[in-house]
Amino acid sequence: MQSSGHRFRDVEHHPLLNESDGYDSTPSEGELADKAWFIRDGCGMVCAVITWLLVVYADFVVTFVMLLPSKDFWYSVINGTLFNCLAVLALTSHLRTMLTDPGAVPKGNATKEYMESLQLKPGEVIYKCPKCCSIKPERAHHCSICKRCIRKMDHHCPWVNNCVGEKNQRFFVLFTMYIALISTYALILCGLQLFTCVKGQWTACSSFSPPVTVILMIFLCLEGLLFLTFTAVMFGTQIHSICNDETEIERLKSEKPTWERRLRWDGMRSVFGGQPSFLWINPFAGLQVRRFLRARKGGTEFSV
Repeated sequence: MQSSGHRFRDVEHHPLLNESDGYDSTPSEGELADKAWFIRDGCGMVCAVITWLLVVYADFVVTFVMLLPSKDFWYSVINGTLFNCLAVLALTSHLRTMLTDPGAVPKGNATKEYMESLQLKPGEVIYKCPKCCSIKPERAHHCSICKRCIRKMDHHCPWVNNCVGEKNQRFFVLFTMYIALISTYALILCGLQLFTCVKGQWTACSSFSPPVTVILMIFLCLEGLLFLTFTAVMFGTQIHSICNDETEIERLKSEKPTWERRLRWDGMRSVFGGQPSFLWINPFAGLQVRRFLRARKGGTEFSV
């Protein structure tokens, strides 16, 4: 489609616009206060609920099957506190990954009026996404589930019911890290519990019957091994992508970088924010409860 001021192309990839081209897709504070991000995808919502149920199951087995029946008071208190703190951090990271806008490009902003406001040079080519009718910035990709173009989209993860992109990658990395930690912790506690039960009396090592105790711990071990393998691989992949300044989509498609890649620590600072500190591993950092409550009153942005 041709116009007097610019050329307008419908393409899926290789956009020309980037963050420095005078167009800002970041919602204003008023927009953030009016809308919260949530994807209405049936499969994603089921996977997110399953994730929470599995973490709750692990916490139940560790707390009520292994720690509370223990005769060592401080062993129960210390391990119970540490495990539950890690579980809270993991679930908080999961919630923030799921409810944070991953970097969605404004939908339907490819209008004639908006083109004129960009003051483009004659003959300059810009790209739009034909699926969501939005100007496509550099390194943005369209998600068929979110039905939006996402800045620096890494992938869509059903377990968090959201895309992993520019604005929520940090929380996804923390989610995989904390799940890997509590999985390792649960496996260690299971090993210690089995050793204690085999060495002593089964009836004294748990308030549940020996068959029920064994079944619950076997399921916990299988869950721990599965989650540990999956999240450890995802955590390593995410850190590798951040250090190389390359998303998983860009790596799989072997896209040649048209942007200047950041150095490793610059990439980490851009995702986690600022200099290395404990805030990097704190999923509560930057959480504004009042704004979130106002956003819920103002309405929620759903994927349609």
